[in-house]
Amino acid sequence: MSLAKPLLLIVDDDSLITESLSFAFARDYDVITSHSRPHAQALLRQLRQPPQLALIDLGLPPHPHRPDEGFALISDLLALSPEMKIIVLSGQNDDENACHARTLGAVDFVGKPCDPGSLDQLFQQALRFGNPSADARNTGLIGESLPMQRLRLQLGQYANLAYPVLIEGESGSGKDIVASHYLHRLTERRDKPFLALNCAAISPTLLEPTLFGYAKGAFTGASAAKAGYFEDADSGTLFLDEIGELPLELQPKLLRVLENGEYQRVGETQTRVSTARIIAATNRDLRQEMRAGRFRADLFHRLSVFTVSVPSLRETGLDRLLLLEHFRKTSAAQVLAEPFRLAPAAQSLWLDYGFPGNVRELRNIVIRLTARHAGKEVSADQLRAEFDYLDIPEPAADPNGLAADNPENVRQAARQHLEKATRINLDTTLELWQRCYIDTAIELSNGNMSQAARRLGINRTTLYNRLEGRNRQ
Repeated sequence: MSLAKPLLLIVDDDSLITESLSFAFARDYDVITSHSRPHAQALLRQLRQPPQLALIDLGLPPHPHRPDEGFALISDLLALSPEMKIIVLSGQNDDENACHARTLGAVDFVGKPCDPGSLDQLFQQALRFGNPSADARNTGLIGESLPMQRLRLQLGQYANLAYPVLIEGESGSGKDIVASHYLHRLTERRDKPFLALNCAAISPTLLEPTLFGYAKGAFTGASAAKAGYFEDADSGTLFLDEIGELPLELQPKLLRVLENGEYQRVGETQTRVSTARIIAATNRDLRQEMRAGRFRADLFHRLSVFTVSVPSLRETGLDRLLLLEHFRKTSAAQVLAEPFRLAPAAQSLWLDYGFPGNVRELRNIVIRLTARHAGKEVSADQLRAEFDYLDIPEPAADPNGLAADNPENVRQAARQHLEKATRINLDTTLELWQRCYIDTAIELSNGNMSQAARRLGINRTTLYNRLEGRNRQ
């Protein structure tokens, strides 16, 4: 019996590229292709298992000359499957895009035109490395800093309680490990099911039947009844990642389960009862989402009976050296190679870098360094090439202006405006301020969008989105 081929997803809006690469890789991989981010999302929802590999173009419709759709797709794919190996194929072959793609979680970046043979070597290399974070799941959270000690103390207190836990933290910080290892595998529920559902990776219209199940004939395509995640989780643990993406109209149904365990399959009137423990995670500020009317306050209070915050790498100091050592050894062991070494200047650089992509970024950097420099010393320049400095916002130096750290000036400007105006529209006023800041930042940066975003303290995708929103108004 032959082994199953790895599943490879290729996303590019150029049909000639997808067809030629499909033909080149058909012998060694099961290839599926897509032409856009929405099409890729729809395609993945139909698969029983996510692809092990993805090759994606950054310049996708509706803006093929900008990388934001490709960046967003990287996040989508890793939300669906954190262990997917993503290689970026792009005609926009510059270090800035490469670094940002890697920060988001891509394992490598290849410029067009590309040689299928070289791509295949990258695929094989990515598959050989497997999942070096699996060992971290077995040994727990790595780090001895005060934030990590505080986190472990909290998890020890909450692990065996039946109440929900809300895990807060930035993307790539390890919220899934906290849920699966500390809040399930080290508890009395360890022998019961652990199911994880990413609320951002599923179409809003499919979330309800996915969570609660559905009856035969409940909707077009429902040819048979099907249990949902609550039913399948039984008395184990249900981990709802990116809970801030849960549609507002579905939130009362989740609240009902949290309050009394009751739910109904879509298309049924029979009430069922769940005894699963709910763990939720978010990289959003749910308090801000509540104030904006996008998240119910009663659901937030139910989910956050206990709340833990997974610290970013910026907060954990020398822990990044422990993580370096861990992933350096496990990555080298997986490919039967000697670990690389950091030169003294490179080690200083490692300690100074902010790791905006957190543990996920750190792990991928170590994988790439192992592949390229196994058994060798890595210089500061070689390490610097792996970092995404442009994605780290810098505080604005503005002692006399209207900066956020000088609120008195802002109040004075507001007072003068309100005293002189007979009527204002707050939304229009705030939009005008935002427009002025964005336009000025772009002007000062001579049209360089990355530098403009850096001046504004936001990432490039957010800047593009705000410009598009303004143009639609």
